Amino acid sequence: MRHEVHVHADIPILEGVSRKQLEQALGPWLEYLDAENMSDVKSLEPNEPGIQYEDKELMLHLCWTGEIGRSFHRALEESLDNLGHYCYEAAEVDLTLYHDSGDQESRLLFVGPTAQAIHEAQRRCMLEDVTALLERQFDKESTAEVLTLVNELFDRQWKERTTEGKQPSERAFEAYTRPSRKNLH
Repeated sequence: MRHEVHVHADIPILEGVSRKQLEQALGPWLEYLDAENMSDVKSLEPNEPGIQYEDKELMLHLCWTGEIGRSFHRALEESLDNLGHYCYEAAEVDLTLYHDSGDQESRLLFVGPTAQAIHEAQRRCMLEDVTALLERQFDKESTAEVLTLVNELFDRQWKERTTEGKQPSERAFEAYTRPSRKNLH
């Protein structure tokens, strides 16, 4: 069964990384799409660039919609894992899967140079989401109380991961499901 998916991210890249290195890292995804290089990746949506590398800004832009099958997720995750070593800092990759029923499923994938960088990007994203949600109803002091607790939870989680040996030392991406948000681009 095929689905439509949208992948969106702005990933900061280390200075000195070449377009060819990025294309090699993205190889599993490019192969899945039967594309020889990033410029061959075309989105179903005409206003989306697909995969673009801005070498002057050192930024890899992913904005692509396409039809996918079962092996897509494995190809994308392998590509992000390869790409992590070239990241300047961790970034979120927003993945939205559109079902035939009209429902959509959103996942955040995090790509970055280290597990700790990814953990901090997850923390930053969570704090932004919680802040946006709470500020609709509560004042800044009440929101700050909850943010303090969220920070403590992230600190505790990191400590548990490192003391229990659960931390993947070379893993360059992680994923979690998030409540659906509409893409506004």
